[in-house]
Amino acid sequence: MEVNDYLGGFDMELKATDRKVFHNGQGIPLVGLGVWKMQDEREAVDAIQVAVDAGYRAVDTAKVYENEAVVGRAIREVGIPREELTITSKLWNADHGYDETLRAFETSLKKLQLDYLDLYLIHWPVGSYKDSWRAMERLYNEGLVKSIGVSNFHQHHLENLFTTANEKPVIDQIEMHPLLSQKPLRAYLESQDIVYEAWSPLAKGGELLHHPVLTAIAEAKGLTVAQVILRWHLNNGSVIIPKSVTPERIRSNFDVFSFDLSDDDMAKIDALNEDKRTGSDPDSEEFLARTWS
Repeated sequence: MEVNDYLGGFDMELKATDRKVFHNGQGIPLVGLGVWKMQDEREAVDAIQVAVDAGYRAVDTAKVYENEAVVGRAIREVGIPREELTITSKLWNADHGYDETLRAFETSLKKLQLDYLDLYLIHWPVGSYKDSWRAMERLYNEGLVKSIGVSNFHQHHLENLFTTANEKPVIDQIEMHPLLSQKPLRAYLESQDIVYEAWSPLAKGGELLHHPVLTAIAEAKGLTVAQVILRWHLNNGSVIIPKSVTPERIRSNFDVFSFDLSDDDMAKIDALNEDKRTGSDPDSEEFLARTWS
């Protein structure tokens, strides 16, 4: 089953096999495994195997995670046909430019030992990202990537990209969680038929996992706080990529389709928004300058 997102959630029951449909006809599972900081080979391969066994069919990596080769090994070992998996990687800030992007993609593909990527993203809106986008359009047109998108783009970054782009991004991967609900940006993305995907969906630092509002909802339903937060994301139309190397948490994070949240639950969680980032701001000149070299 395939579903389309819209502001305010879904009017249908979600299933673990559902996918978000991109405007180019491709798609992505609603829940994928994030692998940031998974650099120990055995740990990462085992985590991906547990995830696939639990039902995950998407893995999100990036050049800067320095684990594309490990992810590639896991893909070969999990016992699932390649075409059933959605694999994402990302162009790092130091690799922007037309030729540089083509070289960076080739390196990522070789490390992953794949013939194609399902999704390739610009990781951050730095430098000559419009030149990088032209290269990504070429990769898309040549069939080396099934879909291309961006990460950490605000509305003004997208509008700038649109001035020269021939292909519109299918997805924008953004920091999103109850402390940073991103409603204005989500509304804009929906108006452009661009899917939004939450990185760090549980926020960093563990603050949310002990929030009294969330713990009360979780205890009343016999759920983990993480499950409550992840279901909040799904009801808001987001694709999510929670990261864990703990087998029990990997399984639990995927077990978010057998329950739902009430309108009252959703309103209580929505009210937690503080527009608070736990990661870097895409408009931070200091951060972008530091990583663009």
